[in-house]
Amino acid sequence: MSVSTFVLAEIVHSCRFFRVAPLTRRLYNPVNSFHSADLRMPVQLAVVMDPIAAINFKKDTTLAMLLAAQKRGWDVWYCEQKDLYLQQGRAHAVLRPLTVRYDPKDWYTLGDAIRRPLDEMNVVLMRKDPPFDNEFVYSTYILERAEQEGTLIVNKPQSLRDCNEKVFATEFPQCTPPVLVTRRTDLLREFHATHRDVIFKPLDGMGGSRIFRLRPDDHNVSVIIETLTHHGTQQIMAQKFIPEIVHGDKRILMIDGQHIGYALARIPPPNETRGNLAAGGTGKGIPLSDHDKWICAQVGPTLKEKGLIFVGLDVIGNYLTEINVTSPTCVRELDAAFDLHIADDLMQCIAGKLGAKQ
Repeated sequence: MSVSTFVLAEIVHSCRFFRVAPLTRRLYNPVNSFHSADLRMPVQLAVVMDPIAAINFKKDTTLAMLLAAQKRGWDVWYCEQKDLYLQQGRAHAVLRPLTVRYDPKDWYTLGDAIRRPLDEMNVVLMRKDPPFDNEFVYSTYILERAEQEGTLIVNKPQSLRDCNEKVFATEFPQCTPPVLVTRRTDLLREFHATHRDVIFKPLDGMGGSRIFRLRPDDHNVSVIIETLTHHGTQQIMAQKFIPEIVHGDKRILMIDGQHIGYALARIPPPNETRGNLAAGGTGKGIPLSDHDKWICAQVGPTLKEKGLIFVGLDVIGNYLTEINVTSPTCVRELDAAFDLHIADDLMQCIAGKLGAKQ
């Protein structure tokens, strides 16, 4: 037997004991070499967001993320939800190169649109604001296909679908107030009679919309239940009212399961039970209490396990009320209050997951 024949035989024999992963087009696509541990070319980052021309420059968290990514020398690409599509089973988007600036009068420039497979991106930020409707779900299907090809999606598409921002909090009953999810009128009435002062809210609301407080002597219980449940056809949430709302609904930001040490207390205006900034609340930065940190420790490992890299916890008093996974905000307010660089920290986390040496 010749030497070359012997070597070939040994290789074949050895391969019998190892499972060799199948080769895919990724190995042959030079653009996708970005996914290797040693990123010699700029990271390719795409963002799915609402129209950038209409954002609130002073407060927009997505803009802070894009500025942080650009500062690292990453290439930034922009699209809206309508620009996502599947073609022959492969995720694509109509993308435009994006340059952002910290200038309230001129904060972005968009280049010409180009159709690109999403697996040519290293990371995609899914920052489309609710409503969480069927179109949002369809977008996660498309993004999940890119994820299967190796692109990091922030946050994980399956978890965006699985983790309703209100229902998800009920996975941690040790952290929540008394809570009920139902569409049955009798159960909602019973909850109100038991706890007397309660909050009823839809499962798909945002910004404090359609939140009702029902006191013991409220005469509108029936009509509120009928309105929110659409006459018993839609599930809603009931929570015991938490009086500490007067001190603010605290937004705690989490990066890969870890808190940042501070919260933004969104304090409701007089005679209002909603602290949401969109509902007129006033933001005030505060350090986390020991109990806040305990809640973060309870929730953090699950967030990490589910690939929920950037999340906002809502805490009132000592109770977890919601877990925001779609497009959490308040980065700019907390940065300003405590001289933080939260978006930079997030990009560092993403870089670590990509194996970027930057």
